[in-house]
Amino acid sequence: MHSTHQSSTPSNVRCREIGEADIPELVNLLSRFELRTTSLTERLKTYAHRGYRGPPKFWQHIFLGLSRRSVPVGFPRYGYVIESEGKLVGLLIQIFSTIWKGETASIRCCGSALYVDPAFRVYGSLLASRRPKGKSVTLLNITAGPHTHKMLEASGFTEYCNGMFAAIPIFSRIPKNEHVRIIDGHHEPNAPFNPHDRELLLEHADFGCTIMWCVTDEQAYPFVFRSRFVKCVPCAQLVYSSSVEDLVRFAQPIGFYLARRLKLMVILDANGPVPGLLGAYRIKLPRFFLGPDRPRIGDLAYTETALFGI
Repeated sequence: MHSTHQSSTPSNVRCREIGEADIPELVNLLSRFELRTTSLTERLKTYAHRGYRGPPKFWQHIFLGLSRRSVPVGFPRYGYVIESEGKLVGLLIQIFSTIWKGETASIRCCGSALYVDPAFRVYGSLLASRRPKGKSVTLLNITAGPHTHKMLEASGFTEYCNGMFAAIPIFSRIPKNEHVRIIDGHHEPNAPFNPHDRELLLEHADFGCTIMWCVTDEQAYPFVFRSRFVKCVPCAQLVYSSSVEDLVRFAQPIGFYLARRLKLMVILDANGPVPGLLGAYRIKLPRFFLGPDRPRIGDLAYTETALFGI
């Protein structure tokens, strides 16, 4: 007599790139996960409470945003899934982007959502193995929960930012000996600018960021901000500028521009108080990187913070 007992061991498990056809099932997977348990990872807890009406809408928003953005050739648009018997049981979302320094391009990957069904947790390493190999890609982890810090450091990641500075820019000094105009980032400035900066501004505007140029007689300087709330107070988070020194230099005109949009406070990544800005520094969850290019403070372009407000 043959036993009718069926093994509970998962079979035919594989890891592959996420395709367009997978998105409805992944939204359902993540939404059911949100609804059936309260023991979420810290990152998914954060995702679920960012003002969206329900988990399905949140994840649909994420995948829609990823579907329409530019992606470096040869890299995945969404990331990877774990599949077993034709059913999706885990995923890793990755945001790949081209970062320009002058005319030199490099590739950056911001790791985002990671989830594996409990019965398949032993296969989570399949997703980890999909981390870009070689020295040409810089990896970011900007929303790591405290329980993951030691694991990240053991994997070779380095902390590059440990806090945030909250400033009131309208109280800064007026730029000396120069005429400064703030114009909407959708417009082309009548001063020299980097065309890659214009591309960056327009793509982030498509994701709901506030974009602007600070225009002087010599040059146009790009800025990207994301609307946030700090203790119920509306503010603007610095997502991108050529340097923090540019923000300090143009803080007052930027402050008045944002104040007219009911945002008196600007928050930005920092490793201590920012000279030239009136405000307060506090230590927060650190940000980590792995790879050849240490991220510059003041550059969260193409991250989950920039694209989705996380």
